[in-house]
Parts: sequence; C-alpha cells; structure tokens
Amino acid sequence: MARQSSLAARLPASFRDSLTSPRASAQRKELLYSNINILRNIIFALFLLRWSRKLLLQLRGHGILGSLALAHRAVRRTLYGAFLQLPGVRTRVAAQVSASMAELERKLVPSGPGVTRYTALPAEGWTPEQVRAELGRLAEMKHTRWEDGFVSGAVYHGGEELAGLQAEAFGRFAVSNPIHPDVFPGVRKMEAEVVSMVLGMFGAPEGSAGVSTSGGTESILMACLSARNKAYQERGVREPEMIMPETAHAAFLKAGQYFKIKVHLVACPGPSYRVSIPAVSRLINSNTILLIGSAPNFPHGIIDDIPALSRLAVRHRLPLHVDCCLGSFLMPHLAQAGFETTDFDFRLPGVTSISCDTHKYGFAPKGNSVVLYRTTALRRYQYFVAPDWTGGVYASPSMAGSRPGALIAGCWASMMSVGTNGYVEACHAIVGAAKTVETAIREDPALAVDLRMLGKPLVSVVAFTSDTLEIYDIADAMSAKGWHLNALQSPAAIHVAVTKPMVGKVETLVQDLKDVVEAQREKERVLAAEGKTKDKSKKGDAAALYGVAGSLPNKSVVVELASGFLDTLYKA
Repeated sequence: MARQSSLAARLPASFRDSLTSPRASAQRKELLYSNINILRNIIFALFLLRWSRKLLLQLRGHGILGSLALAHRAVRRTLYGAFLQLPGVRTRVAAQVSASMAELERKLVPSGPGVTRYTALPAEGWTPEQVRAELGRLAEMKHTRWEDGFVSGAVYHGGEELAGLQAEAFGRFAVSNPIHPDVFPGVRKMEAEVVSMVLGMFGAPEGSAGVSTSGGTESILMACLSARNKAYQERGVREPEMIMPETAHAAFLKAGQYFKIKVHLVACPGPSYRVSIPAVSRLINSNTILLIGSAPNFPHGIIDDIPALSRLAVRHRLPLHVDCCLGSFLMPHLAQAGFETTDFDFRLPGVTSISCDTHKYGFAPKGNSVVLYRTTALRRYQYFVAPDWTGGVYASPSMAGSRPGALIAGCWASMMSVGTNGYVEACHAIVGAAKTVETAIREDPALAVDLRMLGKPLVSVVAFTSDTLEIYDIADAMSAKGWHLNALQSPAAIHVAVTKPMVGKVETLVQDLKDVVEAQREKERVLAAEGKTKDKSKKGDAAALYGVAGSLPNKSVVVELASGFLDTLYKA
C-alpha cells in the first residue's frame, strides 16, 4: 500500500488530476457508449442480414405470389386456431371430439358379454393349451378379411407355404439378437446377405452398403439422419433443410420433426402428379442437405422424375434419396415382367440412398426393410457410437439396439425361397392386376364417365377421383361391400394398392365399383329430379373424416382426433 502511495506521489500532479477529473470520466463514458452503439449496430446488421437472406431465399424458392399464398394460409390457420379457442366454440368442439372418441372406442375396443380383459398377470401361469385356445380366439376376432383379397395394401402375404417356412425360421432364431454377432453368427450372416442381395437388385456400384431396419419409416429416418450428419460434418450446416414432393411419405415429415430439419414441400401438379423439378431447383440453397423422390409414391402410385432429380443432385453436389419402400421388389423387376419402367436406382449417378421394404413385395415378415447407400462412408453417418460409456464401447447401426434376429431369418428365408423368377412372376401378376383396374377406369363406359385416373401409375397402386360424384361416398359404399380401400385428400380420391391376395379379386373389385358408381349416379339423378340437394349431415366415415379435414384451415381438431385414435389403441 505504501509502495503504491509513493508511486502515485512520484506522478506529475497534472497527470494525476487528468485521471480523476470530471472531463476524463465523461470521456470514458462516451467511449463506453460509443462501443456499445457499435456492438448494437453490428448485432442489428447481423440480424438484418440473417432475415434478409431468409426473405430472399423464401422469394427465390416460392416467388412473390407463392410467398403471399403461404402467408395467407398461415394467417388463416392462426386466426382459425384462435377462433377454436373461444369459450363457446372450444366447449362445443371438445364435446364433438369426445363423442367421436367414444364411437371410435366402441368400434375398436371389444366390450360386453363374452369379452374378458387381461390387465394383470395371472397368479398362476396358463397351460400351453389355454394359451393356444386364447390365441385362436384372438385370431378369429371380427376383422376385415384380408385373406379373401378385400384389403388394399396392408398385408403383403406371399402364400401359406411361405408363411409356414417363415414360422420355422422364427422358431429356429426366436431368441437371437444381431447386437451379439459372436453369439448368433448365423443371424449376422443372413442380415449381411439380405442387404447384399437387395443392393444387387438396385444396381448398386462397388463399395455400396446398407443396413436392415424395422420398416420403411426407420429406413427413411436413417437416410435423413445420415444426410443431416453429413452436411453438418462436411459443410457445417446448422439449419438443415430438405426438399420433398408433397406426395412423398409422411415418414419424411417425421424425420424433419425428430431431427430438426426444415422441410420444403413441393407441389406435384396434375395431370402427371410428379414433383415439379423447377420448383425443387428454386428451393435449393446452402442449407439444403437432401433431395427426395418416390418410386412410386404412396397416394397415387406415381414415380417422380428421378433422372431429373439426379441431375439436380449432381449439379449441386447434394444427396438424393429415392423412397422405394412401396415399389419394393416390384420396381427392379418391371422390365423382366414385361412392363414399362423408368430409371430410378443407383445406375443414376445422383442417387445416393434408397429405402426398400422387404416386408412388402419381398413377402418377408412384417418388421423388415433396408436402407441402401452408394458408399460405406454415407452409411457411417447414421451410426451411433458411445466410446466412453461405463458399460463398455456401445455401437449400433440404426435406431434400435437389440433387434429380433427371428425377423431377419424370416426375411432371408423368404428371399431365398422365392428367388428372382418368383419375384418376376409375382410382379407380372400384381402389376397386371393393377393394370386391369386402371384400364377399366379409363376405358369402361360404366366407370370412365364419372371416374378419373390420377396420373400414369407404373406399379401396383391405382388412384382415382371423380368430378361428378362425391368420391368419399363411393369409398364408403365400397366399404359397405366389404372392401378396405384407402381414402386420400388434396385431392379427394381413392387408391387401391394391389397385393398378391387381391390378384384373384380384381374382377370382383371392378364389378363392385361399377355397381357403386351406378348407385351413386342414380342417387344424384333422383335428387336432381326432385329438386333436392344432398343432406350433408349424413356422411359415412370417409366423408366425415376427410371431407371435414380437407376444409379446415387449422388441423388442430384433426390432430386431436388422430391422437385420440392412438390413445384408443392402448386401451385394454
């Protein structure tokens, strides 16, 4: 302290006074305020630059009119959401949702005499005979008879003989788990061979790779995760975006939500219903991590212009994922089965990943799919490795840790049993049946007058709408005849996904469709003759759900209903 005082005493008095004078203090404050202003201006400039860039990208991607349309929809959605929260409206909507949920529960959850619910473990374990008896009763519960070929998609059954072989494979590998390849080497071998065989079907080059997954959704999730991680590690992208057709599978939207990837939906306008390539091109920017195409898409069965998407991907050095989950083993065998096809796989240089469901037209047991990559490096971006975990080094190739080796065994057994010739024959039968339905809708006067095909499908899905009749009434009338078809929205339509069990029923399908269309036509004629309009309060299931959902600018009610449906699935 004394030393500091002596040092201060040796300073010139004029200098000591300048440090403590009011003028010096004011100068320091002025300098501080000036620095704060500079920092504030820099932050504001960065903020302005960031949002100006976002605005420019928005205008470049969607144009002025498109951006205004998006803004208009957003405002309508917000205002309608606020309207739904008004006290009187909210109460009424909640009452209607509750009534719908009660009706849904009545249909899905069995109750009444003769129904026993098991919500706790039995005190004493059942005998094998008791378990088998109850399993038999569960299998015979009232359901849509997919076995008779009346269900669109859903069940991709390869026949009773193949099902028996799958059951044997299940039995042999029931306890196996591929996370332990040293304990179950046979499962590791089968999984690697399944991936290799599917890679070969899709024209994969040397050095390609793949992973088996639990289904198409996980395959798509993994492809999106790989693209996101690649962009982050190689280009430092922290606000990832991907560009997908509006008809692409909802699993891509799930990936966007799970992995925080912004999703750009691109219109697929008629009459082709393929993704608009110019629109995709305009949306590409430095944050783009993935382009997406379908071969074919689920709603309409249309194959996007994959060659054009490939050219875009190569030009911009971006990954391109082709979703072939529904196309499955049909797409690679179209040409051999004698049908028109198009380029869609790794033979196009821009295609970097493909998802394919072996449990669809590969006839493997449910719970099987593969995601394929052009290179091993791309596959590694989806891996999870924890090198420092106290339980040891942990690594898994996909979402799951433990996986059922029995499913892999069932898939391998199915593919080896059917073989290339078997898949070609199945393709010929299934796609041929879909062509029968398409030809009837296009050319049969009983249908062509009122029904209109959507696009030009090449595989197993046929989608149609009507400009003269209420398409959802047709869907409900077909349901009344025992058919389980798929209702679509935007545009309102029906689609039929032909499966092996349905092949022998397509003539019945066409005839029932003729009868239903004629009946709906007659109803319209009677109403017109009597000068009446249709009673809109009387709607079937499809008309009630999709007709109302399509007209709502805010889908919160639909989300609530769908969430309630999921809740109902877990009511014992």
